[in-house]
Amino acid sequence: MYSAKLIKHKNEDRIAVNFKNDPVLISRFKKLSGAKWSNSLKTWHLPATESHLKRFKLTKEQTPPQTFHKQQINKFISYLKSKRYSENTIKTYSEAIGVFLSFFNEKSSVEISNDDVIRFNNDYILKKQLSASYQNQMVNAIKLFFNIVEQKQLEIGQIHRPKNAKTLPNILSKEEVKMILDAATNIKHKAMLSLIYSCGLRCGEILALKPIHIDSKRNLVIIKNAKGKKDRIVPLSLKILELLRDYYKIFNPQTYLFEGETKNTPYHQRSLQQVLKKALSNTKINKPVTLHWLRHSYATHLLESGTDLRYIQELLGHNSSKTTEIYTHVSTKSLQHIKSPFDDL
Repeated sequence: MYSAKLIKHKNEDRIAVNFKNDPVLISRFKKLSGAKWSNSLKTWHLPATESHLKRFKLTKEQTPPQTFHKQQINKFISYLKSKRYSENTIKTYSEAIGVFLSFFNEKSSVEISNDDVIRFNNDYILKKQLSASYQNQMVNAIKLFFNIVEQKQLEIGQIHRPKNAKTLPNILSKEEVKMILDAATNIKHKAMLSLIYSCGLRCGEILALKPIHIDSKRNLVIIKNAKGKKDRIVPLSLKILELLRDYYKIFNPQTYLFEGETKNTPYHQRSLQQVLKKALSNTKINKPVTLHWLRHSYATHLLESGTDLRYIQELLGHNSSKTTEIYTHVSTKSLQHIKSPFDDL
């Protein structure tokens, strides 16, 4: 004999099941999806899913799937924050899980199986022809979510991970970079765009810079807690240092090197993107230039000027030299000396 009732445990609807201490019964119960023992309650319990409610002949007010999913996503976000994941990773993973769970509005997350993941891959990702990188991000997010929040492992290996397309980074010529920087007439805007190019910074890195990170005595920029939670130092051009001094005299930033409209808050990423867009509109460059193009251009121009690839890897903060080697494929320095056989016709 057993008794079952609905309970609230750790902010979740659960079914508490009490039965005699019988190894056979315990073994059978543990095979049920989501079965757990609570030391504090001294009882076995299960998630209050539709199938479990029917099994134990219980009813409850239906929790809207979206509400239940939101609770699970919030738990996932809390975990990511506790592990000090970057804001970008937290945003990417939580949004990915939101899309995934919304696809299964008729189910709670504990009821989702390997077959459901495969169906999502076929009917959502592949059907919509989403990118290989998006698919890989989704797989990583799903794997971590179910391992941490639901404490079960899905056979993600059944989904064939795509090979990332070997696309080359977009770069600008030195002349094009100069055109963009010259087109930024506001000294703050010019300083931001110039610093991104001259130091090969990521967007998030420049927005996180503080005045104390500029070492004017040694002509260095100290980049703290960058991608991969690494610090690095980058040489600072004397021309940029002069520009930053002029900027500092006018704006006198306190907390962040480039502050937003509200004092002591960082400049917003979207605003910085608009700065580039405005500067670009004042040139004759007809390319969909992004802030990251300036970083790519910095690396390529260093390579073309003879800088060793190992130093470029350190300056960019790449973990692997293979990531940096991609710039050897976009550098035109050697290619320009290759003579086409067509010239001999």
